[in-house]
Formats: sequence, structure tokens, C-alpha cells
Amino acid sequence: MATKRTTKFDIAEYLENDEMMAEYLNSVLEDGDSADILTAIGHIAKAQGMTKIAAETGLSRPSLYKALSKGAKPQFDTVLKVLRAVGSNLHVETA
Repeated sequence: MATKRTTKFDIAEYLENDEMMAEYLNSVLEDGDSADILTAIGHIAKAQGMTKIAAETGLSRPSLYKALSKGAKPQFDTVLKVLRAVGSNLHVETA
């Protein structure tokens, strides 16, 4: 009997362009909680390259990983910096 190997799914590997990243983030913003949203922002940052995002935000890579890790409670300013660095913005509309 052949053994099956599984690998860990990493959505960052599938976020290939800005449109896919925006759709992913918008979907999570609609349906997710704050932890899900932070995780999605982290996936997008990883897809674009943490070194690039760290340089654009002025944060160190370790600080960026810590701020976007599970259970983190980053300051809102940090979230805004990362959103802008990945080419996103917040937009509010009536529900």
C-alpha cells in the first residue's frame, strides 16, 4: 500500500495578483471576525513578500510577523500601515 503525503495548505501561494488579493480580503471583511481579518492581511503580506512590506511600513520583519500572528492584537496604526503597504485601503459603505 502506497503512503500518502500531505502538505500544509498556504493560501499565500495562490494569491497571484492584486485582484485576487482584494477579493480575498473583501470576502474575509464581509464574513470574518477581527482575527480572521488580521490573518488574511498576513497572508497577503506574505504573498507580496514580508521583506518588502517591512521596508514599506518601517517595521522590522520580526515585528511584522509578530503583529500578524495568531492571537496578536496589533495597534490600529500598524494594521493601516500594512494595508497601505499591500496596496489596500479601507472603504466604508452603508450596510
